Amino acid sequence: MAHPILGKGATVVFGGSGGIGQEVAKSFGAAGSDVAVMYRSKQDVAERVAGQIREKGQKATLHAADVTDAEQVKSAIADVIAAHGRIHTVVWGAGPVVEQVHIADTTQELWKRSIDIEVHGFFNAVQATLPHLRAGGGGSYVHLGSAGHVWWPAKDGLSVAPKAANEALVKGIAKEEGRNNVRANSILVGVIEAGMFLELLKRGVFDDVWTAEVQKMLAIKRWGKPEEIGSAALFLATNGYVTGQQINVSGGFGV
Repeated sequence: MAHPILGKGATVVFGGSGGIGQEVAKSFGAAGSDVAVMYRSKQDVAERVAGQIREKGQKATLHAADVTDAEQVKSAIADVIAAHGRIHTVVWGAGPVVEQVHIADTTQELWKRSIDIEVHGFFNAVQATLPHLRAGGGGSYVHLGSAGHVWWPAKDGLSVAPKAANEALVKGIAKEEGRNNVRANSILVGVIEAGMFLELLKRGVFDDVWTAEVQKMLAIKRWGKPEEIGSAALFLATNGYVTGQQINVSGGFGV
């Protein structure tokens, strides 16, 4: 039986066609929630994810939007509401493949792109969904952030710095919207065997020296699984008294 929160409407997963996002979407589906899979360009992946959710007996819909375009996001969310009636959880997992460069070598173009997608995109998602969550009696935001927020990994600034702005916004949402039964929390994501990590590994960005150095920082000597992010997201979505918090899902990175 679905958790009472999950059984009353849909989870919206921004970045639902990403390596981690698709597993988060499937985790919510398996737990009894209907799911709206948001994507930008990977329609084939989004369709596969939605199909797998439907096979488990839940409703799943697909919605394309460029998160940097506020009007596209608003239109997509209107379609989600029309299809599902109610949204109870918004998961923010959208983002580009993050180029690994030092701060001094970061170009204006890369910096602006990261800020536009991660920060402006998340803000667009919040503005499009918050009035609906308020009107529906509440809901929650689950932001997929970075474990680098608490221990800076060299060359990963294009991920960590934009997500740090979102961490502040998450706390602001929690503070201002708790009276409306709207919660907001963040998962600090470590090295997960999916999506961006596998893409950069394939490119040769992460070599044996990098692997050895990072694993020295881990208490649990393996990479994380995307479904472990999914289970953390489910916890944050269903515990009605947790807000403004961060849960670090990174194998003890930097402990």
